[in-house]
Amino acid sequence: MKLSVVIVSYNVRYFLEQCLHSVITAGQGIDTEIFVVDNASVDGSVKMLREKFPDVKCIANTENVGFSKANNQAIRRSAGDYILLLNPDTVVESDTFRKVIAFMDEHADAGGLGVKMVDGTGRFLPESKRGLPTPMVAFYKIFGLARLFPHSRTFNRYHLGYLPVDKTNPVDVLAGAFMLLRKSTLDKTGLLDEQFFMYGEDIDLSYRITQAGYKNYYFPETRIIHYKGESTKKGSLNYVFMFYNAMIIFAGKHFSRQNARLFSFLINLAIYFRASISVLHRAARTILLPLTDAIITYTGIYFITRYWEYAVIYPTGGHYPQEFYLYNLPAFILILIISAYISGGYDKPISLWRIVRGIGAGLIITLVVYALLPLQFRYSRALIIIGSAWGAINMVGMRLLLHLFRVRGYQLNSSKSHRFAIVGNSEEAHRVSDLLQKAVFKPAFIGLVRAGEINGEKNGFLGDIRQIRDIINIYDIDEIIFCARDMAAEVIIDHMSELQDLQVDYKIAPPESLSIIGSNSINTAGDLYVIDINSISKTSNRRNKRFFDFSVSVTLLVSWPITAFLTKNPVNYLLNLLRVIFGLRSISGYCPTEVRDFKLPKIRKGILSPADALPSSILDEDAYHKLNMLYARDYHIGNEFKLLFRGFRNMGRRF
Repeated sequence: MKLSVVIVSYNVRYFLEQCLHSVITAGQGIDTEIFVVDNASVDGSVKMLREKFPDVKCIANTENVGFSKANNQAIRRSAGDYILLLNPDTVVESDTFRKVIAFMDEHADAGGLGVKMVDGTGRFLPESKRGLPTPMVAFYKIFGLARLFPHSRTFNRYHLGYLPVDKTNPVDVLAGAFMLLRKSTLDKTGLLDEQFFMYGEDIDLSYRITQAGYKNYYFPETRIIHYKGESTKKGSLNYVFMFYNAMIIFAGKHFSRQNARLFSFLINLAIYFRASISVLHRAARTILLPLTDAIITYTGIYFITRYWEYAVIYPTGGHYPQEFYLYNLPAFILILIISAYISGGYDKPISLWRIVRGIGAGLIITLVVYALLPLQFRYSRALIIIGSAWGAINMVGMRLLLHLFRVRGYQLNSSKSHRFAIVGNSEEAHRVSDLLQKAVFKPAFIGLVRAGEINGEKNGFLGDIRQIRDIINIYDIDEIIFCARDMAAEVIIDHMSELQDLQVDYKIAPPESLSIIGSNSINTAGDLYVIDINSISKTSNRRNKRFFDFSVSVTLLVSWPITAFLTKNPVNYLLNLLRVIFGLRSISGYCPTEVRDFKLPKIRKGILSPADALPSSILDEDAYHKLNMLYARDYHIGNEFKLLFRGFRNMGRRF
């Protein structure tokens, strides 16, 4: 056996499927075995493996045993001369295995090898080549000197920024996303250290390889796509603690006691520094815009009120009491901000309509509250209306400015839907087009681009791959989807790199798959298009669903003495309302089925389901699945009211 490929997977089913297609293609003509070690995923990964890839050797763990231990499980069973440790969120070129094995065969001093990695937009990932994180290297990295001097031999040894990205060189550390290891080297060094649950194991093993007298090579003559951040969310506090604690374990193993203490001190300093920055960044990102809206709205209404006092209400002298500015006005603005938030005015991408809708709802709520206040606290209904108008003008204007100055994350949600170009040959391009139309709500345009050359009739294609740049410009394309069945991974990567200046998004459609996968940036995976799934997974809809559940349940709880007699089980009806209020249940959810459908977004179990709106005599298991798909894809708050009205008698259902 020449090559054993080991992939450890945890809840990345669709990325794993795409990765395996590329691995199988790259392994053609090479004596290869493939292991997938699943660390107790709940997304249907194991079921997908057994159905679509029966020749892959699957090790299904019943718990998450960590990256090192899971890799070791497969390595011990492997028979290859070379072991490739590969992340599931990668795509390898069709000639990757042939090239890396040839290099290793020709270089007996090579114990391990890494390749050039690019993200989902074709941009080079600097972690493709890394240096040993000694105390000073770590210090320069932690405190930003490496970023300030990216090509410095002194300050950027962490990513070896002084080495050319397109030249083969020995390096200290291999990236865990792609580590090709000589089996005889592992026999000397030992396997991955299982002290490292996640992170640091690649650094530790790379160091032990060099200590055993071998070299680690950075080999850029082949590339892989690495959807960085998809296997693990690298911006989280959990990542910060796990990564830097792994560095402490590494220092304790390999550095002198004095250096290990210095390294541990720096790492602990870094943990608290990075954790503090992360917390502050998240807090600022969350509250900055609402706080700015509140301050500007308050300031504007304050001056409007002062003018209103002197020009209209008290022209001969007098003013509003201090309590108006201290209590009434802040409360009014708080209602406007909360209403805009519930309406989705702070969701991204920004929608001006959701802001105006939220302000309108806040105005109505304020006027209702105003009418219920004692007479001495009713200062001016006109001020409420004028203040709401100012709030809407201010918030809309702020978003327009942010959009105009291209502030990242604050782009407006364009009224037009996405415009897609699908690159492939006839059969596969039409299959992906059909999938896209089912997965994406009302795409504005879907054009087909032939992967090969067109020499005669276009037969429904806009043109061929040679004309892709012109097609993007002429048809105003937002997103390109490459058909992996018709295009080699290296060709896809080439085009992604060549078209970077056009600022379009990229996706890849694996063959015979119901998913389209891609990455819009180095840190995010972008949208994952899966057939028949659309809106229930949106943040705004999840929030609206929870708001509906809570408000309706509180209302029904208050009216329980009256409404209880309309249900089949009044006592359990009361208990169900309490379950919904405390977030243990939802008023409506999926129809219960014998087999869980992993294509559905995860939501709380419901008391009612779409089946409650139909006669039970016409429903079977297949009908339940279709109802669930429709419920998930075309979710609307109005459907919640319909289900509640039609299925109210079942609100006392037992579980």
